[in-house]
Amino acid sequence: MAAIGMILAILLFILGLAGTVLPVLPGAPLIWLGMLIYGLFTRFADLSVGFYVWQGVAVAVTLLIDYAATAYGTKRYGGSSAAVYGSIAGLLIGPFILGPIGIVIGPFAGAFIGELVQARRGAEAAFRAAFGTLIGVVGGTLLKLAVEIGMIVGFLWVVLS
Repeated sequence: MAAIGMILAILLFILGLAGTVLPVLPGAPLIWLGMLIYGLFTRFADLSVGFYVWQGVAVAVTLLIDYAATAYGTKRYGGSSAAVYGSIAGLLIGPFILGPIGIVIGPFAGAFIGELVQARRGAEAAFRAAFGTLIGVVGGTLLKLAVEIGMIVGFLWVVLS
């Protein structure tokens, strides 16, 4: 039974990592679910409640990274709060309209439009804020991947030790 649980966990880990860049899959929650399924198959012999709590904290961190990194990049490159709100709206809406590329284009366009229309700044300032958003999205994705890989390594360390 443990082998089946491990196979299912690994499949969910792969889907979770793919979900970091594909908007239709919830990345870190799928990784956590893989760990839970493994626990169910092994009657939680290897993994404690504390392990699952810490992994849940890691999931929450990845969810916060999306918004915080995007907002930080926007602000760092001179964007106003209108650009920050636009970038977050674009982060939420872009993938549903444009698919996977919407993860990049949505926040960029949202920040650009927010800065241009709401903050009434020129195209150059709006582009600079939108570029900062792009930097934030890419940096945030890399951070999320690092956290998710850490989650998987932590799981394997506990289970295989």
